[in-house]
Amino acid sequence: MQPVGHRGEGMVISIASRALVLRSGENTNPVAINIFAPERETDGAWACRYTVDWPEQPSDRKIFGFDSMQALLLTLQTIGAEIYSSSYHKAGQLFWDKPGEGYGFPVVPTLRDLLVGADAKYL
Repeated sequence: MQPVGHRGEGMVISIASRALVLRSGENTNPVAINIFAPERETDGAWACRYTVDWPEQPSDRKIFGFDSMQALLLTLQTIGAEIYSSSYHKAGQLFWDKPGEGYGFPVVPTLRDLLVGADAKYL
């Protein structure tokens, strides 16, 4: 885990990261995904922040849950939904380990028909 900056009195901690690969012609570029430690909000809910370093419009979102575990699970599912609904996935330009094998992020049941490769088999 690494601190990435201050928020209030504590440090915002990156708890997990993954780099996907975006292929455009002969060029490949990383698409970094970072998940930060869930934090309790002033209203008592928990928020888990994540970022996706898309080339044209990076994402920086907070996903809320009843407790830190729910916030983290919903964040993973939201990342999966964002990746699978991206124009890069639809164009076949995005991959993690191997093209067509998925990205290793779960999705909500209503989006399972979008999963490919190992994701469709194991998630």
